[in-house]
Amino acid sequence: MWDTIVIGSGIGGLGAAAALARCGQRVLVLEQHGTAGGLTQTFQRHDWTFATGVHYVSGVGPEPGPGGQFGRLLHWLTGGELAFADCGNPYDIVRLGSFEFGIVHPQAAYRDALQERFPNQYLAIQQWFDDLDAACHAARALIVERGLPGWLAWSLRHWPGSELRRWSERTLAQALTDIANPRLRGVLGARWGDYGAAPHSAPLLEHALVTSAYDGGAFYPVGGPARFAQTLRPAVEAAGGELRLGAEVREIVVAGGQVRGVSFDHGGVRCTESARHVISAMGVRATVDCLDAQAAPAWQASVQALQPGLCGLVLYLGFEGDIAVAGASAANLWLYESDDIGRVWQPESGEDAPGLFVSFPSLKDPAASGLPTGEVLALCDARAFAPWLQLGAGERPAAYREFKARLETRLLAQFQRHFPALAPLLRFHELATPVTQQRYVHSPGGALYGVEMSARRLESPALDVRTPVAGLLLAGQDVSGPGLQAACMSGLLAAAALEPALLRQLAI
Repeated sequence: MWDTIVIGSGIGGLGAAAALARCGQRVLVLEQHGTAGGLTQTFQRHDWTFATGVHYVSGVGPEPGPGGQFGRLLHWLTGGELAFADCGNPYDIVRLGSFEFGIVHPQAAYRDALQERFPNQYLAIQQWFDDLDAACHAARALIVERGLPGWLAWSLRHWPGSELRRWSERTLAQALTDIANPRLRGVLGARWGDYGAAPHSAPLLEHALVTSAYDGGAFYPVGGPARFAQTLRPAVEAAGGELRLGAEVREIVVAGGQVRGVSFDHGGVRCTESARHVISAMGVRATVDCLDAQAAPAWQASVQALQPGLCGLVLYLGFEGDIAVAGASAANLWLYESDDIGRVWQPESGEDAPGLFVSFPSLKDPAASGLPTGEVLALCDARAFAPWLQLGAGERPAAYREFKARLETRLLAQFQRHFPALAPLLRFHELATPVTQQRYVHSPGGALYGVEMSARRLESPALDVRTPVAGLLLAGQDVSGPGLQAACMSGLLAAAALEPALLRQLAI
C-alpha cells in the first residue's frame, strides 16, 4: 500500500510527489503517456528538439525576495539539480502592425518605458498599475484560499471587504476601456495568451497575476523543459516511490466515502493499487470522469459545468544556420496584425490568425544541442475541430488531414511574412492541433490550459485542493491557475494538505 498515489506526471503532479517524498512518503505516480512531464516534456524530430508547453518561467530569479521563491522551492525539491537562464530584457515584445514595444522588468522600468512612449497617457498608466497591484493582492489571497480547509476557505471568500469578487468579475476588456489610446490598450492587454482567455472574458485578476509574475525577470530551464521531470523523479524514487508510465487511469476507487486507491490499465492489464490519499493532477474534468456518480454528486456537477478553455495551433519550426542574425531572439514575440488584440482566430474562416505568439527556445537555452528551433502559437476556437476530438490514437480521417495541411500552410506563410530573413533557413515544420493536445495530454476539448479561465472558474469552490471525497485532492493548472509556476504551486499545496509541515517550506 502506497502512502499516496499521484495521477499525472506534469509539474503539478511531480511537484506534489517530490514534496511528499521529501517528507518520507512512498508515492506512486501514474502517467498515461509513455513520456513523463506532461506539458514540460520535449520531443525529437531529426536533429531538432521541441518543447511542448514551456516558453518562460517566473519566480526563479537570484534575488532573495518573492521574485526568487519558486526557484528556491525547486532547488529544495530537486537537490539543486535545476538551473535557469535569463531570457533577457525585454523578455516579451509586442508588435501591433508596424508598431513595436518591448516589455521590460522590473515594473518601475516598464512603467517608465510606457510613460516615455505614451507621454499623454500618464494618469491612465498610473491608474492601470494601481489596479493591477490591487488585483494581484486579491489573486494571492485566492491561491492561498485554494489550499485551505473548507471552513477557513469559506471565511476568506466571504471576509468583509474582500476584493476577490471585484477583480475576478472585472474583465480585461472592461479595464482596457479606460485607456483612450488604442496602441497603449494593445500593449497592456496583448499577453492574454499566457493564460488562455480573450480580453472579453479574461478576469483582470488573472491578467494582473500572470503579467506581474515576471517583475523579477523571465527565465528558461537550462537543458530544456524535460529537466523538470528528470530532476523531480529521482526525489520520488529515492524515498521508495515509483513513476509508472503507460498507466491509463480508469477509476478512482471510493468506498464508504473514502478514497481507497486507483484502478488503471497498464500493459494491457487492469491493475489496482491501494492508498488512502490520491492527488489527481490529470485535470479536474478527467478526475470526475473516473469517479462513481454517487461520489459527491453535487461537486461533480459543479465541475462538469465548467467548460474547456481556448485551444491553440502550434507550428514547430526547425532551422539550419544562425537564426539570431536573421532576426530571432530569446524574447517572446506577440504579433498582432492590427491594434485589435482581442480577436480569437476562427481557423475555418480562411483568414490569417489575428495574432501569433512566436518563441525561439533554442536561443533561450545555453545548453541547447542540435539545430535551432522556433514555435508559432495561434489561439483559436475549438469548434472547427469538434468532429475529430474524440478520435483514437491512430484515427486521422482524410478530411482532418486536409484541414490540418491547409492551416499549416497558412500559418507558415504568415510567419514567413513577419520573418522574411528566417524563411531561407527553414528546413522543417510540423503542426500540432487541438486533436494533438487531446491525444497526448487528454486535455478536455483539446484546451491548452484546462478549464475555462473566467470569473466562474475563479470563484468556484469546486476547484479547491481538497475535494468533498475524503482522501481525494486536486493539483495542476485547473486549481491555482494556468502556467508552470501556478500548476506546481497547486501540487505543493496539495502535498501540504497531507503533510502540514510543508507549509513552513513553502515560505522559503
